[in-house]
Amino acid sequence: MGYFFLSVTVIIMVSIYSEEYQRFLSRLKAARREARITQVEVAARLGRPQSYVSKCESGERRVDAIELYRFAKLYKKPVSFFVGETSTSRKAGKKKKK
Repeated sequence: MGYFFLSVTVIIMVSIYSEEYQRFLSRLKAARREARITQVEVAARLGRPQSYVSKCESGERRVDAIELYRFAKLYKKPVSFFVGETSTSRKAGKKKKK
C-alpha cells in the first residue's frame, strides 16, 4: 500500500478595499441609521431586494455612482458625505506632503 499527500491551500480573506472605501461603507451604514430606515425599507424604496442593501453596506457588492446618488437622495445627504475627506484624513495628507 502506498501513501499519498494531499496538499491543502488555505485562503485567508483580507479586505481588498482601500481605507477610503472602508470609510465609505461605514458612512453608508451610518447614513441609513441616521435616517432611521431599515434595510428592508431602503430596498423597497429603491425597488431592490433587501440583500442588495446588505451587500452594498458590507462591501460584498460595489456601489457605482448612480447607486450612490440614489442612496444619498434617499438618506437626504450630499454625495460628499459619503466620499469626502474627514478632518483626520486631511491632516494625515498634509503631514505626508511635508
